[in-house]
Amino acid sequence: MKVKYRGEMTKFQILYEISKREPHLRQKDISERLGITIQAISEQIKSLIEEGYLATADGKSPYSLTLEGIDKVKEEVYELSKYTNEVLKSIDYYKSIWPALASENLKTGDEVGIFMDNGILRAIKKEKSANAVTLTDAIKDEDVALKDLTGTIDIEEGHVVVISIPNTREGGSKTANLDLIKDIHDSGLRNWNINKKFDRVGVLGTVAYGLCLKLAISIDIEFVVTDSAIEAVEKGLNVLIFAAGKMAKHVFRKLEDNDINCHFLDGHQK
Repeated sequence: MKVKYRGEMTKFQILYEISKREPHLRQKDISERLGITIQAISEQIKSLIEEGYLATADGKSPYSLTLEGIDKVKEEVYELSKYTNEVLKSIDYYKSIWPALASENLKTGDEVGIFMDNGILRAIKKEKSANAVTLTDAIKDEDVALKDLTGTIDIEEGHVVVISIPNTREGGSKTANLDLIKDIHDSGLRNWNINKKFDRVGVLGTVAYGLCLKLAISIDIEFVVTDSAIEAVEKGLNVLIFAAGKMAKHVFRKLEDNDINCHFLDGHQK
C-alpha cells in the first residue's frame, strides 16, 4: 500500500472535520485544528468541491459532504486501518503462530504445505513453496494453528474489471448494454485472453445494485468496494466491479495508483 501524500491526508482531515456537522464551523477553525494556514485550507476545500466531495451554496461555509464525500471518508478510514494493520504485520513478521484451514484431516506435528485457495490460506500434507508444522489436530475445513513457517506463499495476483454503467441522469440500468455486461460476467477474463472466472462482484451505488438484480448477478462486495477489491487481488482473486458515472473512473484511477492489474469497460448502449 502506498503512503498518501500530505495533500491527500489534509483533504481527508478536512472532510472528517466537516462530517462532524458543527453548525458554525469556519475555515479558521479547521486551520487551527490541523495546524495549516487558512489559505491552504481554502485551496483544499475548493479542490474538494470541484472533485464533488463537498457541497456549498455559494462557495463558502456551511459545507456539507456529498454522497461521494461520505464514501471518500469511509474509504480513507479503511485505508488508514489497512496501513496500520500492515505496519503491525511487518513488525510482527516473525510471529510464531499462523492460522489456516485444513484441506484434509491433520494431526499435531504434521508437516504441511501452505497455499492460497479462493483467498483463504490452506494447509495440506504435501510440500509447497511455503511449508509449516501443525500445532493442533484439525478435521477437513477446520481452522488449524501452524508454526515454523518457511518459504514464500505462491500467489498469482488477480485482476479487476471495472464496468462503467449509465448513471441516473443517463437512464440508469434501463440504458445499460445488458447483453454485453452479462456476457462479460459469464465469460470472465477471456476477453483479455485470461482463462479465469470472476471470484467476486462488487457494486458502487443503487444503479449498480439494481443492474445486478436485473441480471441475476450475485453481489459479494457492497461497501468499501475499491479497497476490498485491492485486498482480494492481492490474495489472487479476480473481481468485477459495476459503478455508475464518475465513480467508475475514480475506482479505476485508484486501482492504477495501487499498481493493480485492471481493465476498464464501457457498459453503456452504443
